[in-house]
Amino acid sequence: MGSRQNQNKPPSNTLLPPRSPLNKDQIDIPLDKRRKVGELEADYVIKLEKSETALKSLETKCEETETEMRSKVEDLESSIGAMKKTVSTLEEELARVTAEKNAAVDSLSIEKEARTAIEKAHASLVGEFDKAQEDLTNANQRIESLTATYRNSQEYNTSLQQYNSRLQVDCETFKTNLAHAEQERAVIVERLSTFRGRINVLQDELGSVRTSKDEAVKQRESLSVEVGTLREELQKVREDRDRQLAQVKSLADEVVKYKEYTGKSSAQLDNLSVKSRSLEETCSSQSEQIKILQHQLAAANEKLQVSDLNNMRTTSEYVAQKKLVDDLQERLADADIQIIEAEKLRKKLHNTILELKGNIRVFCRVRPLLPDDGAGTETTVITYPTSTEAKGRGIDMLQSGQKHPFTFDKVFSHDSSQQDVFIEISQLVQSALDGYKVCIFAYGQTGSGKTYTMMGRPEAPDQKGLIPRSLEQIFQCSQSLKAQGWKYKMQASMLEIYNETIRDLLATNRTVCAESSATGKQYTIKHDANGNTHVSDLTIVDVSSFKEVSSLLHQAAQSRSVSKTLMNEQSSRSHFVFTLRISGVNESTEQQVQGILNLIDLAGSERLSKSGSTGDRLRETQAINKSLSSLSDVIFALAKKEDHVPFRNSKLTYLLQPCLGGDSKTLMFVNISPDPASVPESLCSLRFAARVNACEIGIPRRQTNMRTGSESSRLSYG
Repeated sequence: MGSRQNQNKPPSNTLLPPRSPLNKDQIDIPLDKRRKVGELEADYVIKLEKSETALKSLETKCEETETEMRSKVEDLESSIGAMKKTVSTLEEELARVTAEKNAAVDSLSIEKEARTAIEKAHASLVGEFDKAQEDLTNANQRIESLTATYRNSQEYNTSLQQYNSRLQVDCETFKTNLAHAEQERAVIVERLSTFRGRINVLQDELGSVRTSKDEAVKQRESLSVEVGTLREELQKVREDRDRQLAQVKSLADEVVKYKEYTGKSSAQLDNLSVKSRSLEETCSSQSEQIKILQHQLAAANEKLQVSDLNNMRTTSEYVAQKKLVDDLQERLADADIQIIEAEKLRKKLHNTILELKGNIRVFCRVRPLLPDDGAGTETTVITYPTSTEAKGRGIDMLQSGQKHPFTFDKVFSHDSSQQDVFIEISQLVQSALDGYKVCIFAYGQTGSGKTYTMMGRPEAPDQKGLIPRSLEQIFQCSQSLKAQGWKYKMQASMLEIYNETIRDLLATNRTVCAESSATGKQYTIKHDANGNTHVSDLTIVDVSSFKEVSSLLHQAAQSRSVSKTLMNEQSSRSHFVFTLRISGVNESTEQQVQGILNLIDLAGSERLSKSGSTGDRLRETQAINKSLSSLSDVIFALAKKEDHVPFRNSKLTYLLQPCLGGDSKTLMFVNISPDPASVPESLCSLRFAARVNACEIGIPRRQTNMRTGSESSRLSYG
């Protein structure tokens, strides 16, 4: 740009035409006037060079500014263009002044006019130069303003990039921690399996050692008995020998006496001799028997000593093995604790990642086989993967020999209890007290266990569903938070959507069940600017205890539309929506929270060919399937991130709009049946649940502010 301007300027040596020598015919100009004209000419050239220098400096600054701020100073081009026009005007004026000066040189008669014109041109040039300087000052000020704006935008962009980087680093940290937790969990599980195998081996060895010890004890006892018997026999033999020796001695004495005093016959003496020899032989044999018994006693004592040594060795081994088993059991308990802590950390990180992603969480629950289900067992159509990464989160559905794998946030098998299920959602329910919008709804075909999951059997403590358990936790936690200065006010409402008609389940007059009735009540769904949903004319009840809510639940259950079909003895014919609005105020910090808990039991999808519905049941089935189809359309639109999401296609989707497309913490239970005859419907439910799990609805936002006065008591659905 500057080069084009330089090309348009005439060279400095061409501004003044060369002076031609005066002829004699021309008028002689006095020397002093020539000198004055020369001085004027020199001053003019100097001023012109200064002007050109200033102009070049201005152009250089403009070029530098344009190079640095090309994208931000487009509006300066008009100013530069104006300056170019000014330069052109100055050049034209300079050419005119030069012509006048040449005319003054050529003709003395017009010297005064030329001088006046030069002075005027000079004054004009000075004015134009001052104006150019003023324009340059304004341009510099504007450039500084634009530079400051550009710098601020760069700083803001840098701060946004840093914030984004921090979020990415946090997300990567969460992912890394989750991966580490999974790896540690896998290592712990592997070590646990190894420990359990070693414990089984050690328990087997311990059993064999105990058996050997028992046998050794029995053998020792038998040897002790045998030794005692031998000792008793030896004692008897010794006593017999002593007695026989005494008899022999007595007989010998008698023989001597007979020989000395009586002089009996030789026959009697022979008899006595025979009897004496017999006794001696008996004594000799008994002596040998005593020696044998002594040898047996010595052998028995040796066996007893060996048995004692073996018993001591076995006892020491048993003590060592018992110590090892105790140590392994202690390590096993530590490993179990580590696994529990790792699982808690995994759940926490998983929930954090899901909240950052804004996904709808999906839990899958399989009900047990019932006696009236079709032939076969659960394992024929449903299996659960055992790998570490999929355990507790994966489910495989078998259809016609083909396996269809699915993965959700949590999978509950048929033997999971109501308490097991509630533990997994308890933290989500707690979020409602913290000021979040929470929505939990159950989806699935009719007879798959949705109502049992949500309501259960309140009269049986072990079989209470998620709704009564959640309310118990809400009221218990609100009571415990009183010590921290929190006070809560809660309002409950219950409605059903039956045949695309909203019914108030807490209305005192149950004949008023349609949207428009004789009383003039209009059950209209409205969304406000804050993303809250209201249902006009709906009965709202202030509640302060679980007992009050339990009574309302019983009243609503009596009013809900339920009928018998071929697929379910007690089939829900409407969508049930329970809403608890929670307003909390901390008296010490003046902080206020607004939480909403929506618990929804959807009516089950069913095929007309299986349900056998006719008449009113047929119209109910068609309305249920239509609303669930609208729910599918909404989910598909959200998954594809379409600009238009058809929330208004049904009352159900319009009511759930903040839960599906807003800043709510949303969880869906997909309930499926293990009945082989229900595989097609179960497979459709699982595919729909997988699509729901992929939907991103936005990051949950906590509703909290500082208390400013009385709040409206109007109920919203979040």
